[in-house]
Amino acid sequence: MTGDFAVWVYLSRTPLLWLTVTLVAYAVADRIATATNRNPLANPVLVAIAITAAVLEATRTPYATYFEGAQFVHFLLGPATVALAFPLYEYRATVLRALAPMLAALVVGSVVALSSALTLGHLLGVPREVIVSLAPKSVTTGVAMGIAQTLGGDPTLAAVIVMLTGMTGGILVTPLMNALRVRDMRARGFAAGLAAHGVGTARAFQVDAVAGAFAGIALGLNAFLTAMLAPIAVSFLR
Repeated sequence: MTGDFAVWVYLSRTPLLWLTVTLVAYAVADRIATATNRNPLANPVLVAIAITAAVLEATRTPYATYFEGAQFVHFLLGPATVALAFPLYEYRATVLRALAPMLAALVVGSVVALSSALTLGHLLGVPREVIVSLAPKSVTTGVAMGIAQTLGGDPTLAAVIVMLTGMTGGILVTPLMNALRVRDMRARGFAAGLAAHGVGTARAFQVDAVAGAFAGIALGLNAFLTAMLAPIAVSFLR
């Protein structure tokens, strides 16, 4: 047992171990999602987070130690976001035909996401640092962390809130759109990417390629617009 413990202590401090744990957790989560016919409640990101958190809790591993390995996955957020330009190019003709309503939905969605977080936080007496971290909740993680840090918020808290927003959107988007009888995959996808960023985009791609393409467009445009609007909105907190 002593030898096994010594081996574990050595491996637990190796970044490659936690990268492997992250990838294995997602592979298991994806199998579960496939087995449930991609049920929204079996979202692979949500399940993978639960598995990874259980491993960290069971091994008493600090988050900082885990992130030494997970940062390689975190780095890939940037290239993954840029890769969403490929479906945009593929469906460029469809995008151009729906450009006006897309831009209108983008402005409304971005303003509502920002103002709702700031207003509710202020009314509930939430500390300013937390409100600033809440503000970019509907943009992709890398951008949200940058916005929060620049404006005096907590990047780690912003990342957590972004993931919670994305997972909630990924779970609710399909049943909500079905309940509202929204059949246009362009509208469904754009709404998913606008409100639930990367997780919503991943869910949209699972449902339909056109929906996924429009979700990716919404993700990118909302990140750009939110980065410009957030400093203005946060200035009113003072």
